[in-house]
Amino acid sequence: MLERMIVCTDVDYRPDGSARAAALLFAGWTDAQPLGEWTRRVDEVEPYLPGEFFRRELPCLLAVLEQVLRVNGQLSVVVIDGYVTLDAAGTPGLGAHLHAALGEVVPVVGVAKTAFRGSPHAVAVCRGSSRSALYVTAAGMEPEEAACAVQAMAGPHRLPTLLKRVDQLCRLAG
Repeated sequence: MLERMIVCTDVDYRPDGSARAAALLFAGWTDAQPLGEWTRRVDEVEPYLPGEFFRRELPCLLAVLEQVLRVNGQLSVVVIDGYVTLDAAGTPGLGAHLHAALGEVVPVVGVAKTAFRGSPHAVAVCRGSSRSALYVTAAGMEPEEAACAVQAMAGPHRLPTLLKRVDQLCRLAG
């Protein structure tokens, strides 16, 4: 069993109403290659409801994380594509709901590609030569610490290598 286990996740929705969730396991923030990859088909996905995105995505993330937990038995940090909190008041986003579902013992880091209503609370991270920021939020760890970790992730471009890989993995999953 690994002492430190970071997992990045993503979900791709299909026209037939199903989804493919993906997760990559890695040991350190600067790793360029995953230690393991998982995908999970979720046949029945809730419809998208504005302001309640977590109802659609959370079951998919939990399904793929269940597979990861079977291998290692623990999670150190989970990275999601999206927000943990939606505003400075702490309105829960997908990541906050995931943090709660994991018993509030596993830190969750949200990495969003676009600003959500300005996202003044999110820590902007510019990587590579990109002038477009990634927006980092977190639960269970300080957002500034999470932003430093995302900044340190492998890859020369705006989107870290492993976050790009997990996005491709769920899109290509059958």
